[in-house]
Amino acid sequence: MAGKQDKGAAKEAAATRRAERKAKRGQIFEAFKMQRREDKLLVPMMAGSVVGAAALAFVIGLFFHQQYLLLPLGVLVGAVLAMVVFGRRVQRNVYSRAEGQPGAAGWALDNMRGRWTVTQAVAGTTQLDAVHRVIGRPGIILVAEGVPHRVKGLLAQEKKRIARVVGDTPIYDVIVGNDEGQIPLRRLQQHVMKLPRNISPAQIDSLETRLAALASRGTALPKGPLPAGAKMRNVQRTIRRR
Repeated sequence: MAGKQDKGAAKEAAATRRAERKAKRGQIFEAFKMQRREDKLLVPMMAGSVVGAAALAFVIGLFFHQQYLLLPLGVLVGAVLAMVVFGRRVQRNVYSRAEGQPGAAGWALDNMRGRWTVTQAVAGTTQLDAVHRVIGRPGIILVAEGVPHRVKGLLAQEKKRIARVVGDTPIYDVIVGNDEGQIPLRRLQQHVMKLPRNISPAQIDSLETRLAALASRGTALPKGPLPAGAKMRNVQRTIRRR
């Protein structure tokens, strides 16, 4: 009886995995179709990656009289390169759409890989400027988005507020934007992840506990970029009512 149950559970798990893989392939295909409609260079660049890698493998193989043996390897490498090109161009398109929208920086921070504790909109204004707080191995990173002359004041206030409870933990501040001294949205994740590792995982736990005790002040923004066509005045009116 137990054996039949085990086999049934194994079949069910296998079916679930197949369904997940099928769904993932469907998502990738839909993303490819959407990107292809907007990006005329996508298909030529992907095809060029495959042809270029295959040609290079063939030429190298000529020197060793193994060109037909290396050709399939070149095609395989080219296919991998084509997927890398596809992923990067999709990511670039996503960031270009999100750039300038309130909450875009918070969305980008929430999608970082690794151990990062992101608290969105720990400080903000009714104009939807915001400061997001990130805790990780570098220490504390305050990321501001909005009008520069307003967010600079928000950053200074938030930095002063948390400095009282975090001791000598490094505090970094970043303003998202395309002007001098700012970090473009598309490079935000890379910038944060390249900061030096200053504290241990145990210290991260301690920081999270201490900062969790601080009452968040300021206006909370919706997580992620606002949907296309959203009425900014309606959002601001909702915030004022709070």
